[in-house]
Amino acid sequence: MLRKPKKRLGQHFLVSPHFKKKIVQNCNLGKDDTVLEIGPGRGELTVLLAEACASVVAVEFDRELAVLLKDKFRDRPSVEIIAGDILRFDPARYFRHYAGKIKVVGNIPYQITSPIIQHLITHRNCIESIFITIQKELGERLTAKPGSKTYGAFSCFVQYYTEAKLLFVIKRGCFYPSPKVDSCFVRLNVRKEAAVKVKDEALFFRIIRAAFNKRRKTLRNSLQEVVDAETIDRFFSLRHIDRNTRPELLSLEEFAYLSQMSG
Repeated sequence: MLRKPKKRLGQHFLVSPHFKKKIVQNCNLGKDDTVLEIGPGRGELTVLLAEACASVVAVEFDRELAVLLKDKFRDRPSVEIIAGDILRFDPARYFRHYAGKIKVVGNIPYQITSPIIQHLITHRNCIESIFITIQKELGERLTAKPGSKTYGAFSCFVQYYTEAKLLFVIKRGCFYPSPKVDSCFVRLNVRKEAAVKVKDEALFFRIIRAAFNKRRKTLRNSLQEVVDAETIDRFFSLRHIDRNTRPELLSLEEFAYLSQMSG
């Protein structure tokens, strides 16, 4: 099924047979697995996914493309095509009768990658793992460690709920049309328990956001509207942290410790 991508929807179809196979191989699918595919495009990856698992539910935003996909898979009952917006799709409700947890696979449009990841993490209780093709720069942010220039609030959010790993890079020439940047394939395994224990998640993330919103400032200055100066100074002393340190040097454990002291 040939179909020109729509630029306004940020469509870049993966055309490399090598990377299509590599993606499916790295999803570690079993014959009993159910996959939620985001943005099936022309359905080429969908075919490979359907061969490797029990069923595929593919959500396609482009309604014209969804019609073509429904026709393409009309004789394959294990594949269901849904015309709709993944950000309005509730996997917990849709898969409520499914005994296990689903796996999510998708080639995500760059302009809505972060909202989609947040949406999936919000519905993490029904998801075992997420495998997504995204912009390389964002993949590096998701998997960044403390001390890295790419480590930030979104890194903390994703790593708090999932184990994130960048599996491999996909060069821009493997897509049609070629995007301006390279992509990567990332695995997010949903944690059974959060990476660190906190009493107040809202406060925990408020502290993280405040810290990175003004990341050029020292941690003490960037947090002054969220945490009182006395608590910050006591935190530095107890954790043996330089009072002029910057937020990108703090781990999830240290942010959790600070939130416990502030709660």
